[in-house]
Amino acid sequence: MTYIILAAGKGAGLQPLTLKTPKSLYKLDRNTTVLQRMVRLIRNYDRKAEIVVVAGFMYEQITRELERENVTFVRNPFYSSTGSIASMWFAKKYLERDNITIINSDIVAEDKLIEEIFCKPTDVPYVLVDSSKTTGKYNVQVNDDRICVMSKSLSEFYAQYVSVTKLDAVSARFLIEEIDNMVNGEMYDQLFEDALVQMIFENDFDLYYKDVKGYTWAEVDTVDDLILAKEVQKK
Repeated sequence: MTYIILAAGKGAGLQPLTLKTPKSLYKLDRNTTVLQRMVRLIRNYDRKAEIVVVAGFMYEQITRELERENVTFVRNPFYSSTGSIASMWFAKKYLERDNITIINSDIVAEDKLIEEIFCKPTDVPYVLVDSSKTTGKYNVQVNDDRICVMSKSLSEFYAQYVSVTKLDAVSARFLIEEIDNMVNGEMYDQLFEDALVQMIFENDFDLYYKDVKGYTWAEVDTVDDLILAKEVQKK
């Protein structure tokens, strides 16, 4: 399987902690950073994994940190003025695969979640959500087993988006097409997930979801998230 890890952003929400270090390189313990942990666990549960890291902010620091981890690097030189859709555009050739998992670089998940879901192939496109969390910055509303909409501005929603998307070969190629359309339309500042939403609204795209409310995970956006992430690492 192919894993695309998005690590280009500045992590502005954690400043001043991220003024000199990308938040994906925050140390969970003396020997392990957030990004190292994800890469190593993927390797542990998928020995043949193709791991692609899209970096921008402090690119050299990230590549140096992972130089022995057998990953491919893609650079988004416009990270300061673009959203993750631009990062995916630079990495779009890696979407031409049979099975892809797209992960934000600030996700810290328990080993069981990575083993049982992140590293398992899929024959349908789906996103991970957590219905036990009700204060997420990017949330989803659903209808039966499908996503209706994903947004930062939903007043009512079913679950928080976990910032992990899994695609089969067909849906990945649809995503390439939509990303191209949006970038060519100068929508550089959008999230790549917004392309999925466009596909739902414009093309009746079937995007499914998997609820991971029974697992422990954190997306490192705040200091409180850092504390939870360290607890996940200890376990």
